Amino acid sequence: MKLTAWAMERDGERGRDVHLLVTVEAEEDAPRAPVAVNLVLDRSASMRGAPLAAAVEAAQLLVERAGPRDYLGLLPFDGVPEQLVPLRIMESSARGALSESLSMLRAGEGTALHEAVESGASAVRRLFIPGARPKLLVLTDGEPSVGPRSLADFRTLGSKVAESGMTLHALGLGRHYLPEILEALTGPSGTGFTHVDDPEGLPVAAAALVAELFGEVGTDARLYVRPTGFTELQCRHRYAARVEGDSLSAGLGSLSHAFPRRALFTGRLESADWSLGVTTTWTENGDTRRVSVPVQRVLPDSPEGRFIRAVGVELDLVAAESAAWKALMRRNPIAAGQALAQAEEALRELVKLAVDAVPAKRHVDRLADLKLAVERRTQGDLPALLVRRARAADARTGLSIIQPAVPVRKVENN
Repeated sequence: MKLTAWAMERDGERGRDVHLLVTVEAEEDAPRAPVAVNLVLDRSASMRGAPLAAAVEAAQLLVERAGPRDYLGLLPFDGVPEQLVPLRIMESSARGALSESLSMLRAGEGTALHEAVESGASAVRRLFIPGARPKLLVLTDGEPSVGPRSLADFRTLGSKVAESGMTLHALGLGRHYLPEILEALTGPSGTGFTHVDDPEGLPVAAAALVAELFGEVGTDARLYVRPTGFTELQCRHRYAARVEGDSLSAGLGSLSHAFPRRALFTGRLESADWSLGVTTTWTENGDTRRVSVPVQRVLPDSPEGRFIRAVGVELDLVAAESAAWKALMRRNPIAAGQALAQAEEALRELVKLAVDAVPAKRHVDRLADLKLAVERRTQGDLPALLVRRARAADARTGLSIIQPAVPVRKVENN
């Protein structure tokens, strides 16, 4: 693993602060473990036509990229989930059968999302594959209409899936799924969810998810930060964090090739003499690794310092953007305008910092859409699409799963 920890001291609102950025990245040549992925695919009425065809194309990519030691299964769902193809090792005959089953899928009625995820997870749990990583990949474009629908139910389900040792990944398509539900399902697994505006964007998003799924090297990664000389310390990213003895720990989840994990911590100083002890653990090939990470102190205007600042600014930007859309949907234009102003100020700061690894350009189109909607106080279906896009960006950035920026399709507010 490539491990770095940079600490930067600077003035804060209440005195001197220290910002600690820890990055964990799998080596490119590290061998990956096989995976067991159950594909939970929405085939409700709203998926009829182009959406279902694009979803099938994206799923076929999963089949093509699977290695000979990987296991794949298919559980399509409408009002009733059906484990159409059990999890099978991707030998030639199984690969062909799964591909054929995908091509024969037809749309139905209803959206039993809760039962589908529950059934898909149950199927994975019933099969023990030594050394394989158990996973669910959920693709949906609709709100649940059959079975449990409350956010609390999906939070409980997401936690249950994660506690069983499984990771859950999700793609939300279009303007009708509920981002809060996908966030509740994926948050406990530390994966976030991905938003796709329309069927044309599915192949690109699916390719990124496939790279993440099939590039996994380590699991159960966790950071431990032991502060000395601080009055407080918090984790800025929304990893599951907890106090353990004299340290603050944050669970990073899985580690994949080309998908570094970052965690930003901010602490308020009590004295000029301070230190931070950083340790990371993860499971690799069945063994638990524990490594101490040397902390390098950097200046705010150094390349490393600017990088730390850019990560923090981007967190502020996406959080303010998401808050603005939510305020707009609640018909509170004043709060939306205030949050928009915060997001725009963060964008200006990100542009000034000019850090290539945290590009400002991937936020420009989204904020332009948001500004137009706030100025027109637009309500209705179009902002519902855009708030899903913003919530997905917030979820992925908040968990800091670093991946290449995907071009954002421009959507006009008419």
